[in-house]
Amino acid sequence: MGPMSDRPIKVLIAKPGLDGHDRGAKVLARGLRDEGFEVVYTGLRQTPDMIVTAALQEDVDTVGLSILSGAHMTLLPRICELLRERGLGDVLVTAGGIIPDEDVPRLRDAGVAAVFGPGTTIGEVAAFLRENVRPRDAA
Repeated sequence: MGPMSDRPIKVLIAKPGLDGHDRGAKVLARGLRDEGFEVVYTGLRQTPDMIVTAALQEDVDTVGLSILSGAHMTLLPRICELLRERGLGDVLVTAGGIIPDEDVPRLRDAGVAAVFGPGTTIGEVAAFLRENVRPRDAA
């Protein structure tokens, strides 16, 4: 696994927007911890700016966005844009929740590396992260 093997992959799990349901995000956070990841969970009702600030402060390798509210086409591209603006363009962004298949290509174009729908296992998410997260430069 190269340079990252000396420390766990650090994941920020965030709930953007007015979505009030966080059970799935909490299950994912716990499951990824059990898989050996370091996980930071921001809680409910986070703005894109709050999420990106947390990613910067926590020096995360990847951001997982859980969204069920239907606002994914507005919020997720904005988060990706802010990450790039703040010098975090190398942070892997993934999303999960209720996201229609037809929206996935536009989200990928905006910078979301993967969209995990209902029924995705913790193991599948963990495997994707291990395979796709790149070590961040310790600048």
